[in-house]
Amino acid sequence: VQLQASGGGLVQPGGSLRLSCAASGFTLGDYFIAWFRQAPGKEREEVSCISNSDGRTDYADSVKGRFTISRDNAKNTMYLQMNSLKPEDTAVYYCVADHKIFDWTDPDEYDYWGQGTQVTVSS
Repeated sequence: VQLQASGGGLVQPGGSLRLSCAASGFTLGDYFIAWFRQAPGKEREEVSCISNSDGRTDYADSVKGRFTISRDNAKNTMYLQMNSLKPEDTAVYYCVADHKIFDWTDPDEYDYWGQGTQVTVSS
């Protein structure tokens, strides 16, 4: 069981990036999936999620209207489209998955984690 994140990089404020996370060893569509991030010196925080039961999405207030989470079950891959990036979005981004989630904002609920991809927003 593995999650492989990619797509991070250096981007100027106001720019865009799309993160990808490919799953192997399990069917991503059967899992509740989410993105978390961790900035230097800060705690890991939730970014966005998609429920496996009804497809509903949720976002942290700090990224609403700028980020979009999605999944492609045929490719067994999840995505995070990030627009209008700000310097405060700089962090390592992690894709996560689990069968059943009670509180999607709690990182301890997720059993499967990708390795993280660095996003740096700077001029």
